[in-house]
Amino acid sequence: MGRVAVIDPGPDDPEHLAHLRDALAGETVSHILITHTHRDHSPAARALKQWTGAPTYGFGPHGAGKPEHGIEQGIVVEEGGDTVFVPDIRVRDGDVIEGDGFTLECVHTPGHTSNHMCYALREEKALFTGDHVMGWSTTVVAPPDGDMGDYLASLKKLLAREDRVYWPAHGGAVRNPKDFVAAYLAHRMEREAQILAALKDGLGRIPDMVNRIYVGLDPRLIPAAGLSVLAHLLELMKQGRVTASGLPAFYRLGESAQLLP
Repeated sequence: MGRVAVIDPGPDDPEHLAHLRDALAGETVSHILITHTHRDHSPAARALKQWTGAPTYGFGPHGAGKPEHGIEQGIVVEEGGDTVFVPDIRVRDGDVIEGDGFTLECVHTPGHTSNHMCYALREEKALFTGDHVMGWSTTVVAPPDGDMGDYLASLKKLLAREDRVYWPAHGGAVRNPKDFVAAYLAHRMEREAQILAALKDGLGRIPDMVNRIYVGLDPRLIPAAGLSVLAHLLELMKQGRVTASGLPAFYRLGESAQLLP
């Protein structure tokens, strides 16, 4: 029993809150840290703060990394966002949070959301990765707040670190971080190549690309796959490798497109 920090207390669900309260019985909560503002991560922070009086920490409200798209401009960027949460203390990349026996470094990793923050426990060279790196699946990047270019840059940022273990919000511990992140990057480059190949063959609509690339996909996951393809297309457009016209958009290879072998 002691003074502890809670990372991503979870959803605002009565059963979940009861389990959270039981798990923290006898502990003194000194910090409430939020990796990002999706509804399965941040909403329980309100109840936890009421119980404990501990301050909340995070990069900012939903969309804070892209204020032109975020709730600070009165725009709800996606259904799954917790648009209520605002941290008591806003943290930035490199900030250090000190507690009773622990030191946490803030590592800003936009991509999954623009306000995504990982927390590195220096004493153990462990990184709490939220949804930036998950132990059981690849990460969904959903525009407009999610950004594929930011996501790839954030993965490369982790490759430059010397963390020994990742503790994701979903899935088990990742004990080979560099190999795991390298595989994530390779997967995204493979997906990009598949999209460019589909465009070369004249498939310019996202549903047609999804049908070709995600063969046998569970129908419930088709919307998420479409968002992933869109995120790749938007990044390719930034690079001048893809162009688009019309509504709904029809995508074509740009003059500078380079297909992978």
